[in-house]
Amino acid sequence: MRDAPGTALPPGGSGAWREGDPPGRRRWHELAAPLPLEAGGSLPGVRLAYETWGTLAPDATNAVLVEHALTGDSHAAGPAGPGHPTAGWWDRLIGPGRAVDTDRFFVVAPNVLGGCQGSTGPASLRPGRGRRWGGDFPFLTQRDQVAAEAGLAEALGIDRWALVVGGSMGGMRALEWAAGRPGRTGALLVLAAPAVTEAEQIAWAAVQLAAIRADPYWRGGSYHDAPDGRGPHTGLGIARRLAHTTYRSGPELQHRFGNAPQGEPGGRYAVESYLDHHAGKLVRRFDAASYVVLTEAMNAHDVGRGRGGTAAALRRITARTLVAGVDSDRLYPLHQQAALAAGIPGADRHRVIESPSGHDGFLVETEQVGALVRELT
Repeated sequence: MRDAPGTALPPGGSGAWREGDPPGRRRWHELAAPLPLEAGGSLPGVRLAYETWGTLAPDATNAVLVEHALTGDSHAAGPAGPGHPTAGWWDRLIGPGRAVDTDRFFVVAPNVLGGCQGSTGPASLRPGRGRRWGGDFPFLTQRDQVAAEAGLAEALGIDRWALVVGGSMGGMRALEWAAGRPGRTGALLVLAAPAVTEAEQIAWAAVQLAAIRADPYWRGGSYHDAPDGRGPHTGLGIARRLAHTTYRSGPELQHRFGNAPQGEPGGRYAVESYLDHHAGKLVRRFDAASYVVLTEAMNAHDVGRGRGGTAAALRRITARTLVAGVDSDRLYPLHQQAALAAGIPGADRHRVIESPSGHDGFLVETEQVGALVRELT
């Protein structure tokens, strides 16, 4: 990134996974027909990258769907390695003997439609055009993403998930599974997510989107075949800095970094270096146009749209359900999870994950999240 000297940039204009890169543990499913989109039109040539752990039972009743958040991917468990620049984002939760026990469950984690780690998204080649989708990629909603995942489930022979679990953006998709396909969702765990995205959350997102689109290398989203270093890395890095600030809590940042400059007065602050670090990491493994597509889908999240409103939509849910939020979350605060739990039949009270880590507590506090999984399974 031009404002973070020394940061290694990805080849071309994007950190997206591309054909020819190491596949890692990914597998792929291609939809047989174009995917109809909620906003109109259809998306041709859809494929989803996904990973699995464990063995599907003969009656296919032990399948667990794990839904990732905005900048996550299919690599929910396992070490870093070729094709996977980071270790699994829920590695301490998924595996033999862990809360999502792969000796017991068949676990499926897809990379979301519109993403950039093997699933169809803006960095993918557009069928019949010989070039990448870029800025022509269509607007998606969470329902479109779940419809693609439903096709994957059918291909795997899974009629009903034993459990659907997700946090943040993944919690939105988990909620859509339960409200839109109640017969296919046996149990539901929603973490740090709302029934509908509110104005403040859209406002935070709008600033991030503006940062990306203001980058001179954005080019309307058509930058994927640009020379090395000529992608909208600065804009994506700024978006990540802002987003990451909302993912953590103020007290945690103050405790870890304080307000003293590094070195001489007037020098950089420790919290600036921290944000630069996370911005640089994301730029190397993510795609700016996917960030835009997925953020816009999160902004449009509304489980009650076309279903008679939020209350009516939540009453459709028949899954055994737990809803949990993080006590220090300032992005999706606890009142949103409380409203979800109150509206879902049989959801009981909302649960509270205690953490100084803010919104990221659903990723950090795996022991507490694991206890919720065990309660449901």
